[in-house]
Amino acid sequence: MSSANTVQSVLGPLSGDSLGFTLMHEHVMVAASGLYEAYPDLLGPDREARAIACLKTAKAAGIDTILDATTFDLGRNAPLLVAAAKGSGVNIINVTGWWLDVPRFLMGVGPKQMAREFVRDLTEGFRGTDIRAGMLKCAADLDGVTPPLEVMARAVARAHLETGAPIMVHSYPTGQVARRQIAIFKQEGVDLTRVKIDHCNDTTDTEYLTWILDQGCYLGLDRYPGRNVSPHMRTVTLKRLMDAGWTERLCPSHDCICLHIHKEQADGTIPEHHDYYHHNPDQYLYMHRHVIPELKTLGASEADIQTLFVDNPRRFLTGAA
Repeated sequence: MSSANTVQSVLGPLSGDSLGFTLMHEHVMVAASGLYEAYPDLLGPDREARAIACLKTAKAAGIDTILDATTFDLGRNAPLLVAAAKGSGVNIINVTGWWLDVPRFLMGVGPKQMAREFVRDLTEGFRGTDIRAGMLKCAADLDGVTPPLEVMARAVARAHLETGAPIMVHSYPTGQVARRQIAIFKQEGVDLTRVKIDHCNDTTDTEYLTWILDQGCYLGLDRYPGRNVSPHMRTVTLKRLMDAGWTERLCPSHDCICLHIHKEQADGTIPEHHDYYHHNPDQYLYMHRHVIPELKTLGASEADIQTLFVDNPRRFLTGAA
């Protein structure tokens, strides 16, 4: 792993102080493992150029770094991330670990075995490349921490213990799934100050969110504009947590997807749209165009914005004070 106060990007180690304005849960592409090479046309034409253009727009608006949360089972393509970073000037930090799609072929593979694989991604590089992950990820959702997902959570925990890499956690706040995820981390001896529980603005339940913060974790308030909870109430919830004294442990972001599957309609047309899953035509700029102005209207200061988008990502990713 990189030395203290550095972060591993897809282009190599970065100083924590050079991260700048950082979005802590985004995606350059979401598909399926191997789809980018096997069925690239499903992602539409000019894939690499579109990704670079999207990130160039973000860079011009002041976004310096993104955390790309795309695991193997979400279709990670490390060479694409390298090309996107080089072509746009945006730092990209990618993850290893696992999302929700655990195939039956992995049933019976244990956490110790998977941890070895994740450690190699962090210390040597994704197979066939020298492109290294800078963070770990595990997940659980509507069905809770199923046995296969518990294997991955424990594997991620053990890879964290070996490498010191921070952990991001896809969670389901409506079901308070983080209670079980955090219990597993405690059993494994994880430093909870290096854990970020994501998708937390899918709820307005500040009592539950405060419980997570009380455990030592960071919160990823990273679905904008999102669904079910309005963008306004997501920002109100964020400000309530700030007013309660938690500003230094909050990481707002979008969960934006730049490249995704283009779905042909019954009439044979493929509509032009952006980020169909989260309905976000502003893509990586929604934060600048909507959330930050509303936060300021609600009373947030420029220093608060600096804390949320510069200081918190730096401290979390590097483990530095």
